Amino acid sequence: MLPLTHVYQADPTRPKNRTSAMSETKKKLEIRKPVKRMTSIYLGISIWGIFFGLWQISSSMGWVNPLLVPGPVDVLEALRELIFERSFAEDILHSIWRVIISFFLASVVAVPLGIMMGYSHAVESFFNPFVSAWRYLPAPSFIPVLLMWFGTGETPKLALLFIGVVFFLITMVMDYTKKVKLELLETAATLGATRRQLIHTVVIPAVLPDIVVSMRQMLAVTWTYLVIAEIVASTTGIGAMMMRARRFLHTDEIMAGIMIIGALGLIFDLLFRFLHRKLFAYLY
Repeated sequence: MLPLTHVYQADPTRPKNRTSAMSETKKKLEIRKPVKRMTSIYLGISIWGIFFGLWQISSSMGWVNPLLVPGPVDVLEALRELIFERSFAEDILHSIWRVIISFFLASVVAVPLGIMMGYSHAVESFFNPFVSAWRYLPAPSFIPVLLMWFGTGETPKLALLFIGVVFFLITMVMDYTKKVKLELLETAATLGATRRQLIHTVVIPAVLPDIVVSMRQMLAVTWTYLVIAEIVASTTGIGAMMMRARRFLHTDEIMAGIMIIGALGLIFDLLFRFLHRKLFAYLY
């Protein structure tokens, strides 16, 4: 019989290899492993650093035409001039106001209607054929008609943003409402809840986190349509400034407008994420 020390030395690698293999397998099975907050921030900043770095290098090395693709330093200088020496700040405020008003109006219509369509098959059967058809109509195709109906004031711009968002938002809210578990509704009904109570105490609290996510996603679409509306029929706003810059081949000002839209979209997105975390802290 071998001494215990000899047995241990005879096969010293097997337990270690087995542990290592299990560790490797465990690492492979880790899906969406959370990272530290600071690590996430560093990674998010890094991608933008790489993007602007490559952009500046391409411009400095002459790999791109500076008239068509000015460097980021030139774009930032154009942005400073637009804000502090011209009236671009007013254009930005006009655009923000249009997005907020049109998105608010679309949400006021879409959220209750989407909830009712997801809750009631009868309401869904009545509205869904109409909503589904309008969802596939491109909003910019309504611009000529909106201009004839409402002129060149604020109404056609708000109407375009409303049309571009409301039907998609209705469908998203309806789909999320359908996912509310039937057991919850049956239990509440068994306890004596009325139809009104079912909607207010079961359906809305259950679907509200997903509604906020849907609104956050559709807000990005609103910014997309904003530029289209302001380019076609407006003398104010970020899109109108970009259109004026195009006439004089001021590409740096156009790209400054694009950067502002991206920054505003990111700010609104972060606000919606913050709101979601505050209102539904139990999900995190």
